[in-house]
Amino acid sequence: MKILVINCGSSSIKFKLFDMARDAQLASGLIERVGERHSRSVVNVNGHSHTSDEPIADYDQGVREILRSLTTIGDPPPLQSTDEVGGVGHRVVHGGETFCESAVVDAEVLAAIEKCCELAPLHNPANLAGLRAAAAALPGCPHVAVFDTAYFQTMPPAAYLYPVPHEWYVERRIRRYGFHGTSHRYVALRAAELLGKPTPNLITLHLGNGCSAACIRAGVAIDQSMGLTPLEGLMMGTRSGDIDPAIIFHLERSGVPLEEIRTTLEKRSGLLGLSGVSRDLRDVERAAEQGSVRARLALDVFAHRARKYIGAFLSELPQCDAIVLTGGIGENSVMMRRMILEGLTVLGVSLDPQRNDRRGPEPFCITRAQSRVSAWVIPTNEELLIARDTAELVQRGAGRGRRAETLAGTPHGA
Repeated sequence: MKILVINCGSSSIKFKLFDMARDAQLASGLIERVGERHSRSVVNVNGHSHTSDEPIADYDQGVREILRSLTTIGDPPPLQSTDEVGGVGHRVVHGGETFCESAVVDAEVLAAIEKCCELAPLHNPANLAGLRAAAAALPGCPHVAVFDTAYFQTMPPAAYLYPVPHEWYVERRIRRYGFHGTSHRYVALRAAELLGKPTPNLITLHLGNGCSAACIRAGVAIDQSMGLTPLEGLMMGTRSGDIDPAIIFHLERSGVPLEEIRTTLEKRSGLLGLSGVSRDLRDVERAAEQGSVRARLALDVFAHRARKYIGAFLSELPQCDAIVLTGGIGENSVMMRRMILEGLTVLGVSLDPQRNDRRGPEPFCITRAQSRVSAWVIPTNEELLIARDTAELVQRGAGRGRRAETLAGTPHGA
C-alpha cells in the first residue's frame, strides 16, 4: 500500500509518499508561498530534486500539482497512477477533546476539526483546506486526520487544568492541550524498542524552532509543556515560552497594542529576541563563540528552561528509564545537548562527551554506561507515523477513530 502524507501550513504544503510494505519513503516535497505570485515547488524523488517556480493559486491546485509530480517525475515515477494511493494521511494541529487518536475523515470529523479552528486559528483552517483539496483530487481514497493534540488526551485533570475559574474550561474550553504529539509518540515508541521495555517511563524533548517536553509514565503521556496554545512552555526559536502573564497587562497599560504584544511573543521572542541574531540555534551558537554576550545569554536561558522541565517531570515518575532528545536542535546540536544534560548530574544523568559528539540518522545513546538515567538522541519521523496510522485505519476499515472519553457526559469532569 502506498500512503501520501500531507501537511498544510498557512501558505505551504509539505508532503511525503511512503510504500508501507517496506516502511520506505518514495518521495517528498514542499510547495511554498501558496496563493502568492511567486510560488516555489520542490519534489525529491530517488535522491534527485526537481524545482518549479510556477504560481500555485490555492491548496486545490497545490494538491493537483503534487499528484502530477508523483506520476511524472522520475524513471520510473513513484506512482504510475493516482489509483495507487491507498490512503492520504493529514496532519491536523488541533483536535480538542474530541479526538484521542487518529480518525478516518467524514463529514462529522470535518465539522469537529472546524469547531477547533477557534483554538488553533493559524493552523486548523489550513489543515481543513488541505483535507478538502485532497478529497476533491482523490475522491475515492480514504483520508485520515492525525492530530497533534491526541497523544496528550491521556493527561489527568491535575496536569491539564489551569488554576482559573472552572467556567473558563467548561464554557470556553480553556485548558492545556499539548502539541507536537505525533513527534513525542514516535520517539517514545522507538525508545520502547531500544530499551526493550514496552511501557517505559520517559521524558521526551522535541527541540526545534518549536520546542516542547513530555512526561510519559508506563508508556502513557501524563504531562507536557505546551498549553492552550503552542506559546506556553520551553523557550523556542521565536516564541517566548513561559512568562508572567502580568507582563502583558503591564505592556498594555504602557500603551503597547495587544496585537503587537501577541506578535512579539510569538514571532520576535525566544532565541531571536534574546540573542538579537537569529531564531536558528546554529547562528546563535556561532555568534556566542565569536563573543556575543546576548547570544551566550540566549543559549544559557534555553538550556536552563529545558533543565527545569526535566527536573519537574522527573518528580512525576516512579523512576526514569530515559531522557529522549529529538527535533532539529535535539538531533544536531552537540553543544545544546551538553548544556542541558551536564546540569543534571544530581538527578542521575552522566553525559558521555564522546558519545554526545556525534550526529546521524539512527538513534544513539549519549550517556555513560553507569548513568542511572540514560539519555538518547532519536531522530523523529512524524510523517512515517502518520502514514502508519493511515494504513492501519484503512486496512481495518475503520469508519473513524475512537473518541476521547468524557466524565459524566461533560468535558473531562467539568
